[in-house]
Amino acid sequence: MDGRKLLRHYRDYLSEFKSWEQKSHADKWLLYPENLGRHLSIDETSLSHGELYTIITNKAAKGRKGAIVAIVAGTKAETVIAVLHKIPEKERRKVSEITLDMAGNMELIAKKCFPVAVRVTDRFHVQKLATEAVQEIRIKHRWDAIVMENDAIEIAKKTNKVFRAEVFSNGDMLNSFLQEADMYCIKKLLTGHQVRRNERIYYSIDIQISK
Repeated sequence: MDGRKLLRHYRDYLSEFKSWEQKSHADKWLLYPENLGRHLSIDETSLSHGELYTIITNKAAKGRKGAIVAIVAGTKAETVIAVLHKIPEKERRKVSEITLDMAGNMELIAKKCFPVAVRVTDRFHVQKLATEAVQEIRIKHRWDAIVMENDAIEIAKKTNKVFRAEVFSNGDMLNSFLQEADMYCIKKLLTGHQVRRNERIYYSIDIQISK
């Protein structure tokens, strides 16, 4: 069978695309009110060519069939709100929880469209902020350690003494530790996974330095 002919038949007849009720606005938004559930997620994503879309999903579906509640082109709050308001308010008020990031537009959408729902910041963004903050502390202390070490070396030279840097239990010195240590151990601890002994040492020293 001619493949192109089969494709045309599928598109024009078998897929029911021409009679699809959302065809007229599918490039701007899609809405599936029947997939609404008590626990939702809202986020933005780039599907192609850098174009952003706002997607609302039913968490109970776990990414499978029936997960998508709405897909809206763009991330403007008023646009997404207008689409979600096509769902009767009575149904929207049944949503008890919605997970979102910390963007202001997502907060406004959740507040206006699901007024009864508890708004929960997703763990990924909370962890990201925490690890970035610790990384900033690490960088600051590394530069402080470099200055302190250079000063100590200079003093040792002037007093004809041998400079000996402090060595931690894993064999690292403060300067090299601050340069080489990454956020892997903290991420593992936050997600509940086991970490290797050396990473636990990095983590414990991190806490001491942060304090």
